[in-house]
Amino acid sequence: MNVSEFDYDLPPELIAQYPVERRDQSRLMVVNRTDRTLTHTIFAQLVELLDPSDVLVVNDTKVIPARLQGQKRTSGGKVEVFLLRQLADPVWEVLIGGKVKPGMRIDFGGGKLFCIVQEKQADGKGIVAFDHRENLKELLFALGTVPLPPYIKRPQGALPNDADRYQTVYARREGSVAAPTAGLHFSEDLLHQIRAQGIQIVTVTLHVGIGTFQPVKVERVEDHQIMPEWYEISEQAAQQLTQALRQKQRIIAVGTTTTRLLETAYQSDQTIQAGSGWANLFIYPGFEFHVTQALITNFHLPRSSLLMLVSAFGGMELLRQAYQEAIAQRYRFYSYGDAMLIL
Repeated sequence: MNVSEFDYDLPPELIAQYPVERRDQSRLMVVNRTDRTLTHTIFAQLVELLDPSDVLVVNDTKVIPARLQGQKRTSGGKVEVFLLRQLADPVWEVLIGGKVKPGMRIDFGGGKLFCIVQEKQADGKGIVAFDHRENLKELLFALGTVPLPPYIKRPQGALPNDADRYQTVYARREGSVAAPTAGLHFSEDLLHQIRAQGIQIVTVTLHVGIGTFQPVKVERVEDHQIMPEWYEISEQAAQQLTQALRQKQRIIAVGTTTTRLLETAYQSDQTIQAGSGWANLFIYPGFEFHVTQALITNFHLPRSSLLMLVSAFGGMELLRQAYQEAIAQRYRFYSYGDAMLIL
């Protein structure tokens, strides 16, 4: 299968640069796989599309303020250090924007904190060791800024409200460098309405990595490899999901991250396995879904692994029609954009 089959032309003005004023006022396209219809509503009406027996699964990962602006101690040259994951205290895997060498010192916040470059790879990744102190993570996060996606291009960059709006209202567990964007549409009020209908909400964790922004560079879909992302499913969540499977309740995944995690944790005896580890499941057309029966998602980049996943779930031709309709109806695309519910 060719990656070019997942290409499409998007007018640049449809890439959302800012969130809507209220989370649940985003538009929602409902894609019905049974009768192949496309209908339009707003996200606040989601509760009307759900049944009391449904199980909604959300990813409670929290975006860390991963982007740090630093200066080389020797020359004063600017260097951006993008936190990827903590390897040990105080060692982090990072992306380094700028020319550096092992042993070089980079200062942050006018010297409030520094790191020493231990390793720099050709792809921009590296290993750094920060100045060891008790409040290291607190200081890192105070000096860092929210890492907005590269397609959000504003003259003023990140704004103060991005620290709130580029998180889901149920974000609890720090570790992502990108938001699970399908969840950005949920407000506290909407979640209250959903629970009031008796709909069960199950929480899992998958920390979104930098791979979510990286394009698929191979020509054949089958040759692409997903970057592993850390996950955890509690015993309680696994039991709730296993029971839902056995009782044939509809399991609705909020986002592609949740979908990948659910399908990763599925066992051949029709149970969901609790535990933690690294998820690298690549879902593309031809994949057999065992857990996910409905999917809430945003509109994704051309040629991306995320678009391949939703095409696998919704069907390639129907998803092409949905994207054409979204462009014609002037939907807002990508992280701060509108949403789709695939039933």
